[in-house]
Amino acid sequence: MIARPWWIGLLVLGAACARSQRTIRLYQECNQIGYCTDQFGHTTGPPVAGSESEWPSYGRTPYGDRHSPLKQIDIGNVSKLEVAWRFHTGEGAPEFKTRSPTALEVTPLVFRGTMYLSTPLGRVFALDPITGAQRWVYDPQIDRTTNFGDFANRGVALWLDNAAVAGARCSLRVFVATIDTRLIALDAATGSPCTSFGAGGTVQLRDGLRNQPGFASEYEETSPPTVVDGVVVVGSAVADNNRIDAASGEVRGFDARTGALRWTFDPVPQGAADPASTTWIGPNAHRSGAANSWTVFAADPVRKTVYVATSSPSVDYYGGERKGRNEYGNSVIAIQAGTGRVLWHFQTVRHDLWDYDNASPPALVDMTVGGRTVPVVLQATKTGQLFVLDRETGKPVFPVTEGAAPSSDVPGEEAWATQILGSGLPALSPQNVTRAQIWGGLTAEDRDWCRKRFDELRYDGVFTPPSTRGSLIIPSNVGGAHWGGVAFDPTNDVVVVPTNRIGAVITLIPRATFEAMRGRATIGERIGTEYAAMNGTPFVLKRELFLGQTGAPCTPPPFGTLVAVSLRTRQIVWDVPLGTSEGLDKIGIHMPADVPGAINLGGPITTGGGLVFIGGATDRYFRAFDLKNGRELWKAPLPAGGKATPMTYLGSDGRQYVVIAAGGDGKAWGWSDEVVAFALPRPAR
Repeated sequence: MIARPWWIGLLVLGAACARSQRTIRLYQECNQIGYCTDQFGHTTGPPVAGSESEWPSYGRTPYGDRHSPLKQIDIGNVSKLEVAWRFHTGEGAPEFKTRSPTALEVTPLVFRGTMYLSTPLGRVFALDPITGAQRWVYDPQIDRTTNFGDFANRGVALWLDNAAVAGARCSLRVFVATIDTRLIALDAATGSPCTSFGAGGTVQLRDGLRNQPGFASEYEETSPPTVVDGVVVVGSAVADNNRIDAASGEVRGFDARTGALRWTFDPVPQGAADPASTTWIGPNAHRSGAANSWTVFAADPVRKTVYVATSSPSVDYYGGERKGRNEYGNSVIAIQAGTGRVLWHFQTVRHDLWDYDNASPPALVDMTVGGRTVPVVLQATKTGQLFVLDRETGKPVFPVTEGAAPSSDVPGEEAWATQILGSGLPALSPQNVTRAQIWGGLTAEDRDWCRKRFDELRYDGVFTPPSTRGSLIIPSNVGGAHWGGVAFDPTNDVVVVPTNRIGAVITLIPRATFEAMRGRATIGERIGTEYAAMNGTPFVLKRELFLGQTGAPCTPPPFGTLVAVSLRTRQIVWDVPLGTSEGLDKIGIHMPADVPGAINLGGPITTGGGLVFIGGATDRYFRAFDLKNGRELWKAPLPAGGKATPMTYLGSDGRQYVVIAAGGDGKAWGWSDEVVAFALPRPAR
């Protein structure tokens, strides 16, 4: 990941500073989770993942590349995979009943022979990675009567404190950010709180926010924190479309030992000294909330930098109170981990009116450009683009295309005149749909119904602004690329990305009109129809997928695909349907089970065995694909949709395991509390 002379220099420096065999051993162990800090808080190790057998970070390494070099399971034997063990979190029991559905979307971590995972209720488990047997559990006692929106927790973070005595209590810490916005540090050996962190092991993340949440579920935590340079960095999930001054989306860094606040970055600039401040226009613009980062961060431990992908400012679909380009919103931002200083930012969408959050986690990889190695940031977007940015400067490695965008016809709105229409790589998903392509089902009647609806809507191609008549938005708010993110194959410089290919219809209803009809507030639904108040604007939002009279999408299949892009040739290597329509009748969409491609949410991983593993689809299967050509090689049924990113590791028994949380979401993906591990059969004796 870094130039070899500097890497060697770091090793030499580390060896020279070692005063005992214990110091050297601790230094090596610390590298196994991707970084290590000395007693003064400085990074002392190269950014390697350490043992190839482990998965110690959400993306395996702090860089978020999601590639494992393990190759015991390969294209020749993957079809023999079988269930090795199952673990139930127990949250289906009556004592864990919640007011709103939960989603087990965790990516477990494996480090030093222990698996760590979290649940929607913030419970953290330590398991035996060979058997799935529980070693300990911590329960933060979340209020289950709160109507949380995205009721999920996607994982924990590990941090090894090499200033502590090896094996001492809390020398290895597990950090979890709970849905009710507590940052908690646990001793990895026992699961008990590290009382020297914050107040008794906890930092309250609502304290000090510029815009305080108006209700309990307006401000949540769904993604794991990131630890770099001795700082725990956290973002937040902010409820969409409630009010123009929604809870503010500050990104903050806390001391990993003490929990003291080290810095705060507000994506809505508050000081005139920040040049981005002038891109927020109007008396209420700087009161805007959100623009938060609810996805997972990537970190470069050598550069001591965290890379943050931000979302749309509040509210998503009307920007009349926040005119201007709205820089830092919908951006990739490089932040110095120790100080919070912004090093650079790159905006993917100007003045967002489409809920085009940068939901995918950034991924840090190396690629060859003009005969030299260039460290880059990969950012896939809901707009169906894959951006490749220089990690040092944030400038696009490939020339981007910016062109005119449609103007708004909504009173008070000023859509930005241009948008990025191309990233220098082929689009990951369709950017337009024609009337002739409208689908809607298997009959002429279905097709005619969808075409009639198409004719009634405003549609001016990509970046069509919301309207009072209803606007067709393609890609939709679920992508293009989504929060599942990307996986990288370093052998071939190939990026693998899951995408959705269905449209959405956005209608802005004048408030007086809405008051005369019965609606309902948004509850975080992503499949179906929802209304949202958008307080502080003249309108109420109606958002729905572009579905026909039978519930089938009006846009043509495949509805979801898995795409592989070569960074060497700048071409699509393959593009295959992900999932099928099997099981959609359970949610009222009626079509044959073999229609290719399903709506999907959840991420991929790649392996040294030439494989891509992914769940994600609504048809509730876990699949393996050939990394070279996208051919599906294996699938296994899951108790609910694997709406999570899987992981893999080599157990102490010599077997490679592949694990996925098969939790669904209590809605279209079903529901389960199971984590399922697969492995090849044990050799016969």
